Amino acid sequence: MVMKRFMSRLGLGSAEVETVLDRPDTQPGTVVTGLTTVTGGKVDQEIEKILVALEATVEVDRGDETWYEQVTFGSQQIGGGFTIHPGQQVSGRFELPVPWQTPITDVGGWHLRGMKIGVRTKLAISGAVDPGDLDPVSVHPLPIQEAVLAALGDLGFHFHSADVEKGRLAGSELPFYQEIEMRPGGEYARRIRELEVTFLVDAAGTDVVLEADRRGGLLSAGGDELSRFRVAHHDLDRRALAGLLHQQLEHLGRRRGLFR
Repeated sequence: MVMKRFMSRLGLGSAEVETVLDRPDTQPGTVVTGLTTVTGGKVDQEIEKILVALEATVEVDRGDETWYEQVTFGSQQIGGGFTIHPGQQVSGRFELPVPWQTPITDVGGWHLRGMKIGVRTKLAISGAVDPGDLDPVSVHPLPIQEAVLAALGDLGFHFHSADVEKGRLAGSELPFYQEIEMRPGGEYARRIRELEVTFLVDAAGTDVVLEADRRGGLLSAGGDELSRFRVAHHDLDRRALAGLLHQQLEHLGRRRGLFR
């Protein structure tokens, strides 16, 4: 018995947790639901907490170094305070809110390269090591996000990559923010190397943050310029959005005389 308890403290033969999501697809501002099952190990164990949380792969830049971290957000306790016996199974359902500013991972049936979001389930067991259980989640854009991206497509921009950066912008509710990198075509290709789009969403609408990496020239060294505007959730007219985006891009260009 002493050896079994020692093994349990090392995480050997201890209780295990598994989560099955009702649907692996979700959107910002909604909920992820599922069933969590705890299965007892080789000895009785006190389950202090059962936790579920969303988890994102986040890029961290510090000087010349870049690395990735797994950052949990929207954590919620869904149970705990009971003893699990060997071989016993205890199950319970949960509803995990998806924050408005959760990064999107899929658009129009395509997965955005570099995006990894999942639901992490963990057990807090006294004296035991538990790496947890991770279930991938596909986060689809809200209609307004999809409309803005489609309007950029109408202007000749196309998706290149996406990442999640550690840090905060004004209006950030999470300790990171998403950048969707798009490459220009048409008239913009002569002036802009790439355009990074960030959505800062809330219940009323979204702030669209545009960062243009400008091409340098004889009278300009290039560099980054920012623009920001707000749209409501019902502002879904692609033609109107394309016009607004064009104005913002022209505004960025005029700061350094890029558009004439």
